Amino acid sequence: MKAIVYVSAGGPEVLHLVERPIPEPGPGEVRVKIHVSGVNPTDWKRRANALPPGITEQVPNQDGAGVIDAVGQGVPESRLGQRVWIWEAAWQRPDGTAQEYVVLPERQSVPLPDNASFELGASLGIPAVTAHRTLTVAEGGPERLAPGALSGKTVLVAGGAGAVGNAAIQLARWAGARVITTVSGPAKAMLASAAGADHVVNYPTGNAIEQVRAIAPEGVDIFVEVAPDANTLLDHAVAAPNATIAFYADDAADDVRIPIREAMTKNLRWQGVLVYTVSEHAKDNAIAGVRAAVEDEALQVGENAGVPLHLFALEDTAEAHAAVENGVVGKVLIDVAPNARSGHNRV
Repeated sequence: MKAIVYVSAGGPEVLHLVERPIPEPGPGEVRVKIHVSGVNPTDWKRRANALPPGITEQVPNQDGAGVIDAVGQGVPESRLGQRVWIWEAAWQRPDGTAQEYVVLPERQSVPLPDNASFELGASLGIPAVTAHRTLTVAEGGPERLAPGALSGKTVLVAGGAGAVGNAAIQLARWAGARVITTVSGPAKAMLASAAGADHVVNYPTGNAIEQVRAIAPEGVDIFVEVAPDANTLLDHAVAAPNATIAFYADDAADDVRIPIREAMTKNLRWQGVLVYTVSEHAKDNAIAGVRAAVEDEALQVGENAGVPLHLFALEDTAEAHAAVENGVVGKVLIDVAPNARSGHNRV
C-alpha cells in the first residue's frame, strides 16, 4: 500500500511517499481503508519537532475517514464494511491516516452515517472534539452537547473562520446557544455567518468590546478562545459573572496577563483544553456528542457551511502540510482513495 512517512523532524520536505505492507488488525483493533485524511495544525507542528520516543518512522495525520475492511479478535464482524471517521490515529502511535490502510483500536473508529461525506468525516476529529470540550467545561455543565443543552447561554467564539471555531459555532447553535464570533476581515465574516453565527464582529472595523456589549449587554457565558493573550481584555470586559474562558491555542504567545481583580470579582474560570490529554470520560462524551451532531446533520463542511475544502492527492501531502502551516483558510484534506468513492460522498 502507499503511505506517507517521515523519519526525521523538519519541514514538509521530510515527508516521502513509500510502499508498505498492508497491516493486519490485532485483538480489539480494526483496519480502515482510508478514503480521506484530514490535516490539522497539530500535524505539521508534530512533524516539525522530534519524533516521539521509540518511533523511527511516522505516518502523519490524526484524522480521517474510510471503511472498515478487517477486524481483529473481539471486534464484532458486523463492523465490516462500516463507514467510519477516525480520531487520534497518530497519537503516541507510528501510524496516522496519510496512508491507504490504517490499523487502530476499535473505539477510535466512529460510525459515519451514509448521508455524511468522507470529507466531513475527515474534518471532525481534532477540531470537533476540541470544540465540544471548550463548550462543556463550564461549571454546572453540560458534560455532553445535545439539542437544548446550551439554551439560554451566550457563546463567544474567537476566530469563527477557523476549523475549531467553525465546529464550535455549529455545535453551539445545535445545542441552542446564542453565538457571537469575532473575525479579522469581511471574507472570514462571510464564512462565520455561513457556519451559523448569530452575530459576527469584524474587530478591525470598530471597538470589539462595544460591539459585543451591544449584542450581549448581560455578558458572555462561554468563550471559545484561540488567542488568549490578544483577547484577554476583550474577554474580561464582556464576560458575564461566572463565565468560562476555554482556550485551546496560544496564538504564538507564551504567557497571558490576567486582570486579577476583575477575574475575581466576576468569578471567571480560565480553562485550558488540549484534546489529547483530556480525561477518558470527557473524551467519550465529546465523541458521543460529535457523533450525535453528525447524525442530526448539524455539522457540515464546504464553503456553504463556512469551511472551504482544499483537497490534495496523497503524493502531495507535503504541499497539504505547507498549506496548513501557512494559514490557509478552510479545511485541508488528502484524497487518499479518489477512485473508490461514489459521487454521493463528495461535498
